[in-house]
Amino acid sequence: MPRFFTRDRFGAPQLAALLMLFLFTAQCVWLMAAAPISPSESALLERGLAQWQQGHIDVQDPYRSPLYYLVASLPIATYHGAGDAASLNPWRWQVRLPWLIFGLLLGASIWYVARRLYGNAGGYIALALYCFSPLMIAQAASFYVQPEVTAAWGAFGAIFTSIAVAHTLYAPRRVLWNWRRIVLLSLSLALAIGSQFSLWVVLPMALGFLLYLAPGRRAAALAIFAASGVIAFVILWAAYSFSFAALSAGLHRAAFWDVTWGALNVPFGYRDLLVRLVRTSPALVIFVPGTLITFFAWRRARYFGNAAPLVVTAIFLFLGLITPHQPGQGFELVAMPILFVFIAGVLADLLETRQRQIVLGIVVGLLAAYIVWSVTSLGRIGRM
Repeated sequence: MPRFFTRDRFGAPQLAALLMLFLFTAQCVWLMAAAPISPSESALLERGLAQWQQGHIDVQDPYRSPLYYLVASLPIATYHGAGDAASLNPWRWQVRLPWLIFGLLLGASIWYVARRLYGNAGGYIALALYCFSPLMIAQAASFYVQPEVTAAWGAFGAIFTSIAVAHTLYAPRRVLWNWRRIVLLSLSLALAIGSQFSLWVVLPMALGFLLYLAPGRRAAALAIFAASGVIAFVILWAAYSFSFAALSAGLHRAAFWDVTWGALNVPFGYRDLLVRLVRTSPALVIFVPGTLITFFAWRRARYFGNAAPLVVTAIFLFLGLITPHQPGQGFELVAMPILFVFIAGVLADLLETRQRQIVLGIVVGLLAAYIVWSVTSLGRIGRM
């Protein structure tokens, strides 16, 4: 039997990643302690508790399925007290635990994908951008935001799991050998679409990557995609208590394509997008234009591993512009983890050039300043 705790599986890079995830958790816990349960948070929990305890399926939300509310209220599914914010406040640690868990899963997924694509340097950069992102920390801590980290993790998993599956299809094994990835792809699709109906767009994206990367095994790719889709549908159906009537009513009200094309002509939308990028990570102000210029000007950086996350990010940001009425952060939040991967890939390529020392100094300096800014900002929040 092969040993699990080998140097390749659990060495210095993994310890560094665990340290960053620990710091991410510490920042989330700091915010969780600083913020009481808000009225909007208690309303979210009340909708989930109504289904857990009374079997009442809420199909009125056009943007989210009951799965979103069931996940939110799972830690207090047996709670029978008052549903107001004051009564729920002593339970705030429990009710915010699912968002923290999914935040950690998203961070671990970013590390895994970036490291597999770009090596240790890419993994460190992507994970650092994520672990000290004010928006991502607020999402995982449910700090005065409507948590959407489940949608972000689901979309991230759907895109990169489909890419991973396609790369394994040429191995001399049967389709069922991919059962773990099939389950992961199914769960990713269910969480993404169940948390935000408009994320059905990940379906054609995932299928497109499967077919593009495995042209000689497209039948197997379609079989895997179909199996994943069926399992994802069953998970969503379960969120409706296996009621076809409730599922039909919910899908009838769902805003799958809440597009306002006129938003492209409103300058405020572009300014708001820039503000959200800065709030997500101030370091993006420098890293985004720098990596974009490098990608388009340097042929070596233009390969699939960098192009895929850039294209997906651009699609999500464009969808965010044309869906201004989407609640919460919407597509912009989903795009950010994938953008971190793209930035990490281009910077990792630059670190392999003759100017490595210069690039390393710039990257380390910017990330260090970014981390100090993030931590000190949290300190100010804690004293408010």
